[in-house]
Amino acid sequence: MRSRAVAQNWETSIRRRRLVSAFFVTATLVAALAAPAKAQARPTTTVDVIEVSGLLDPIQVEFIGRALDNANRDHSAVLVIRLDSRGAVVAQAKIDALAERFKTSTVPVAVWVGPGKEAKAEGAAQDLYAAATIKGKAPQTPTLGDFIVGLADRTGVPTKVVERQGRPPQRQLAPEAQVRFDEPSLLAQMLHAVATPSAAYLLLVVGLLLIVFEFFTGGVGVAGGVGLASFALGAYGLGVLPTRPLALALVAAAILGFAVDVQAGVPRAWTVIGTVAFAVGSFFLFAGGLSVPLVVLGLAVAAIVLFMVAGMPSIVRTRFSTPTIGRESMLGEEGTALSDIDPDGVVTVRQAPWRARTNRATPIPSGAPVRVAAIDGLLLEVEPLEGAAKDAGH
Repeated sequence: MRSRAVAQNWETSIRRRRLVSAFFVTATLVAALAAPAKAQARPTTTVDVIEVSGLLDPIQVEFIGRALDNANRDHSAVLVIRLDSRGAVVAQAKIDALAERFKTSTVPVAVWVGPGKEAKAEGAAQDLYAAATIKGKAPQTPTLGDFIVGLADRTGVPTKVVERQGRPPQRQLAPEAQVRFDEPSLLAQMLHAVATPSAAYLLLVVGLLLIVFEFFTGGVGVAGGVGLASFALGAYGLGVLPTRPLALALVAAAILGFAVDVQAGVPRAWTVIGTVAFAVGSFFLFAGGLSVPLVVLGLAVAAIVLFMVAGMPSIVRTRFSTPTIGRESMLGEEGTALSDIDPDGVVTVRQAPWRARTNRATPIPSGAPVRVAAIDGLLLEVEPLEGAAKDAGH
């Protein structure tokens, strides 16, 4: 009996030691697995940063609103806006609504005007600056980094003090502070870039000139395609900016006036009218205190007059003239219609393409033989071979 009791006590002791060993092994494994997880789960503080420059247009206003939405959704510590703007080209109601969102946002909005003394916040941009929770300007706060570090006391952004030998202690963002930059898409950036007076104006002028060039030279369409793209971008910029319709009409009429004299081959009254209309329309093109810089305007007027009076006629003559025989000798020459002439089109005479117009009411189909009946500047007046005056004389 005694031996049986000893055996039972021994088995009980072994089971207890096994339970204790299993407990310690389990505890050790849990601690080993939990330690890295705890290190990885170190909380981070996000600082959202965006840059806004130039006129506040629909692209910029939408971008600021989206950045504010993202900051509130992700519970960021602060939204920092680097601002450099001299006004807006959107309705004041949109600026007021955005400023109100600054004031009611759960995430504080900090606006820093910089870098350098040249940076400004004027007009509607000043309204956004005034509505910000935290404000700063250069050179009082030299850099954007200094401004962000200075937000620690009011936003809870973690910082640390770094000491370097021979230098005073410097305050920096702590490792757990994550700075997240955002910017508009490439398309949005391009549209914002063209929504300035100089860019929109130059794109409009270049687009119109290239379209006219394509019309007179009858090329493969490259100049026309580039011209249409430039015109479309310029039209977007003009649609965003406060543009005077009458001044825009003067610019378009000036281009047509120049085209009339290019058609004639020599500068006449339409060149003078076009020059005056172009200069006046360009000067008064924008309202709301915006304008094309005088230097840009003067260069544009001089360039377009030179191009239309000297460049275009020379290009057209080189493109369509024959090297040895003058145009007058082409009277009576025969050729072929390259397109339907109804009443205008293109013909080939002496193996060269020419802009042409039928001198009759009946259209001439593409591929039909034609004869040159008269010449008006760089335009050939043609007639069909069948029923032409020369045939009627036989």
